[in-house]
Amino acid sequence: MTRRWRDGRGTMVVRPGDDRAEVSVPLEIAASYRARTRGLLGRDGVDGAMLLSPANSVHTFRMRFPIDVAYLDRHLVVIAVRTMKPGRLGLPRVRARHVLEAAGGAMTGWGLEAGARVDVETWAEGEISRPSSGT
Repeated sequence: MTRRWRDGRGTMVVRPGDDRAEVSVPLEIAASYRARTRGLLGRDGVDGAMLLSPANSVHTFRMRFPIDVAYLDRHLVVIAVRTMKPGRLGLPRVRARHVLEAAGGAMTGWGLEAGARVDVETWAEGEISRPSSGT
């Protein structure tokens, strides 16, 4: 099942693989080519996280701060988490379909690590909606 979103905002719920509690995080969704290309470039920080979809790699050229990057598979299970300094090129992950970006060190505090699962809820006209399934 491939998930498709539109550019916008929502909430990400992190479900760690161990006995830690779930964590809700504010989320920006970058689904269009233009929004994915811009990402976090030109910003001094991020409130919560940014979901790039579809995506399987990122770079930090022209970034102003280090970021955590989580690669997610089609079921929103974390494949890997890396911290990237500005000016780096991340290698593509074969099974990755989505990429999460956040300020460096944030994902550790959320319990976001390989094997964790995330849920994404989007805000559509003031209501919470789930992403549509597509091919």
